[in-house]
Amino acid sequence: MATSLEPIELPNWAWERAEVREALRARDIGAVFRHAQQYAGASQARIATATGMTQARVNEIINGRREVSRLDVYERIADGLHMPDDARHLLGLAASRERLSGGAAFDLAAFPEVVRVYAAQRSAAEEIQQQAREASELDVLAVRGLGLIGLNDSLLRACLPREQGGKGLRVRIALLDPDSDALARRAAEIGESAESLASGVRLAEARLRELAGTCNISVWKYRMLPTWRLIRTDSTMFVGAFDAGWEGHESATYKVMETPHGPLFRGFRRVFEAIIDAAERTV
Repeated sequence: MATSLEPIELPNWAWERAEVREALRARDIGAVFRHAQQYAGASQARIATATGMTQARVNEIINGRREVSRLDVYERIADGLHMPDDARHLLGLAASRERLSGGAAFDLAAFPEVVRVYAAQRSAAEEIQQQAREASELDVLAVRGLGLIGLNDSLLRACLPREQGGKGLRVRIALLDPDSDALARRAAEIGESAESLASGVRLAEARLRELAGTCNISVWKYRMLPTWRLIRTDSTMFVGAFDAGWEGHESATYKVMETPHGPLFRGFRRVFEAIIDAAERTV
């Protein structure tokens, strides 16, 4: 039987559950404590010991009679529950404290939003699909998009509702204009003919047009040399890069999460909105 002195360890999959993430995002500490009870079998006494509170205070928080608002208390709770960095970010905290070589503790001053790095998109595929299935908004910035959403076996195609009355997922896709000078330049960068690349974009657009009758999909064509490959699912973004010699899906993929003070997520989202504003809507 666990004692009040034993550390609290939630399994990794518990921190990824939608209800846990929502509680963290809302800073609903009562719900966070209840999830610690559910997924780690933690008693109120164990939670109190781990977070530096009294059991009576924990009881009040769990039952909604008291709220937490102080940053130092959030830090104690995150440390006591051994929150992974992405959970800390949802709570609005910096990553876990690290130690310099001299032994002095320091806290990352900014709120780092990059919570995971994948070697390539395929390594992140399962997580991207899971996020998309639970999302209400899906934004994609790509070149031709066949591997993302344009083919039956593409990464995100299975995440789209197939029937009228399905979940209200709003999808916006930005593809490179097949008639633009930027497309010809991109084709030259990767050693592909402009005709082949353009036909891929047109095929993806045609497939997305077919889906528009059953999903809330809009497709836009932009005319600038592609730099970023973006997949946004609500407050989570997966970011890769285009460069000479490789396609976006071959790039390292960064999982970026929205935090109250971080600039990266907001900056990438602003890039997407600016591209949409200057693009032509075709679907």
